[in-house]
Amino acid sequence: MPEQIADRRELGAFLRARRERLTPAEVGLPHTGRRRTPGLRREELALLAGMSATWYTYLEQGRDVRPSEQVLTALASALRLGRAERDHLFYLAGSSPGGLPGAAGATEQLPAEVSAVPLLLQPYPAYIIGRSYDVLSHNPAVSTLFPGLIETATPNFARWVFTAPVAREVVVDWEPEAQGLLARLRTLAARHPTDAAVSALVAELREASPEVRAWWPRYDVQERHSGRKRLRNSDGRTRDYAYTAFHLADQPDQTLVIYTCVELP
Repeated sequence: MPEQIADRRELGAFLRARRERLTPAEVGLPHTGRRRTPGLRREELALLAGMSATWYTYLEQGRDVRPSEQVLTALASALRLGRAERDHLFYLAGSSPGGLPGAAGATEQLPAEVSAVPLLLQPYPAYIIGRSYDVLSHNPAVSTLFPGLIETATPNFARWVFTAPVAREVVVDWEPEAQGLLARLRTLAARHPTDAAVSALVAELREASPEVRAWWPRYDVQERHSGRKRLRNSDGRTRDYAYTAFHLADQPDQTLVIYTCVELP
């Protein structure tokens, strides 16, 4: 499938998912009785965005129409999109200022000097992940913090979170953390529709995880970012960790992640 066609279909799927989340009350429209479909109707959203219902329908259907930045801005406002969702909307419509990050389909390899960085950060857990969440490099502390992650033949952080039983013990707030991870993977999948590794991972997770099957149609999107999470250590104690994400300059889809404990043991 040509990538531009895939993007138009992704744009339509994204718009529909966001439209179906909004209720008339949330956008100041009167209640009009029982509805056969969730969320706003297409014509209601078109009215809020100041466009014809027919033209908006073409967007949702994935037809070859080219919305202007003014139209995209109006849609983002009508849909109450956050920054990451707005950026994703513009990207799918072909108006992303940064273009496609990284080269889809390219083999992910690290230069020796880059691969050595996590080792320099020991004893702080640190790893480098690729665009499909393969762990490309790590230090020994990662094996302790995330048991079972590195011991697999092809370490992959997303696969570990959704398919390794130990992940639900280690990641204390597993459900919101897993939802955020899937939202980031959803973003990558839309931006790399022809990347075989990303597509294969998504297919594997949808087959293996009922949560992925349930959450994937919601079309949550999120950029990789820094933050905090609670992890249960090998001694059974729960500790808070801050994690910081750095995108590699030459390969922005490859990310160095460093964890630091923010509580005294």
